[in-house]
Amino acid sequence: MARGLELDLVEVAPSANPPVCRIMDYGKFKYEEGQKAKEARKKSTNVSVKEVKYRPKIGKGDFDTKTRNVIRFIEEGHKVKITLQFRGREMAHPELGSKILDGVLEAVGPAAKVDTQARLEGRSMSMTLSPDKQAQEAIKKAAVEAERQAKSDADAAIEAEAEVEAEAEVEAKAEVEAKAEVEVTTEVEVEAQAESETETETEAEAEVPETAAASEQSEGVSDAEDENLEDGS
Repeated sequence: MARGLELDLVEVAPSANPPVCRIMDYGKFKYEEGQKAKEARKKSTNVSVKEVKYRPKIGKGDFDTKTRNVIRFIEEGHKVKITLQFRGREMAHPELGSKILDGVLEAVGPAAKVDTQARLEGRSMSMTLSPDKQAQEAIKKAAVEAERQAKSDADAAIEAEAEVEAEAEVEAKAEVEAKAEVEVTTEVEVEAQAESETETETEAEAEVPETAAASEQSEGVSDAEDENLEDGS
């Protein structure tokens, strides 16, 4: 039957009574099983213990570099063993090692929790950290929220700046219009003053002939009176 369908007869439960067989495309079956196993390996987390070594008299640059590695390992899901090596007279000052470990814990923050407290064994002091998944999720959530808030604040600042620019543009336009109105008013006043001066000049010119005629008439009367006086004498 399997040959007629160009398929394979595969025994899937040999220990059963009777054994269980299935007609299938065995090549396709093997491929699908391989893909499932590959996906399972991708999803599974390969947790390992990473070790980072410090010295009690380590410099700031080296401390920062090693601590960044600790943070990276924790973020990748690994446990981290932090080891301090003491040499010679450094053994008389274990507090230096404790200070280094405290600095590492402060730099790592809540993303990690202490699995094994610091302890001195021979010439070395060690402490083991492991990822705190809940804290890491909270940190990521806070970071996303902070980014969203920063974007919101930036958008609000842009809108406020646009409003200020719009108000400034309106005020500038109003100022230009007011200035134009003042200029028009000034021009009207100048024209009115010019017209007033022209009318004054016209009136003055009209008064000159009348004054001259009155003067001539007055002179005529005086001459006539003089003639009458002469005749009377």
